[in-house]
Amino acid sequence: MDYAEFKREIHVSKDDICREIFSENRKSIRVKKEMTALKNLGRIFDSALRISNKKGFQAMSMRDLSKEAGLSMGALYAYFSSKEALLEIIQRQGRAITQRILKKSVYAENGSVARLRAAIRTHIYLSEIMQPWFYFSYMETKNLGEEESKKAIASELFTEQVIVDILRQGRDEGAFVPLDSQLAASVIKAMLQDWYLKRWKYTKRKTSVDQYARFVTDFVEAYCLSPGFAVS
Repeated sequence: MDYAEFKREIHVSKDDICREIFSENRKSIRVKKEMTALKNLGRIFDSALRISNKKGFQAMSMRDLSKEAGLSMGALYAYFSSKEALLEIIQRQGRAITQRILKKSVYAENGSVARLRAAIRTHIYLSEIMQPWFYFSYMETKNLGEEESKKAIASELFTEQVIVDILRQGRDEGAFVPLDSQLAASVIKAMLQDWYLKRWKYTKRKTSVDQYARFVTDFVEAYCLSPGFAVS
């Protein structure tokens, strides 16, 4: 599966994310018309990401966000009580979407080699679709409250654990060589993160998302696969 096929199969748009956020936060969002809410949530999130990329989320004020989104302060507060509340919702929803799609993609496959490929491909392709969120999430985790910070760390470890489990399964199947699964998973996760954290570098080199996904897959398999193991 290449990136174009992935996008056709995995429907993750800004509208989808806003719809989920609206559905799960109806009690705190004081706007009842769904279409109005979805439109304004999209404007708020886009504006928050743009401001954060320019000067950092902590330096952003609700007034900055109001001006950038083209909403009055009163309208803005109808959605979020503070920028901290906004940050937590953006982080929480992104984590939920990532975990759901990753699990679905990985466990739809049979066998450790197919699952490892699916984990690498899904993470890279999903971070391409949601690049602003992935970058924002990584950079702003330090500004979360204690409880949300714990959840962000748990989400980071969740992805690694998926890879750890695949590597251990592969070792038991004879597909992968004996290795330190935990350390290998940490290094693989770092390679996956490099795509969205150092995007400027790959853009300058004209490296496509498909090229990067293939390279990481081949690189990891060259290290992990048992000699002579037949790969379909």
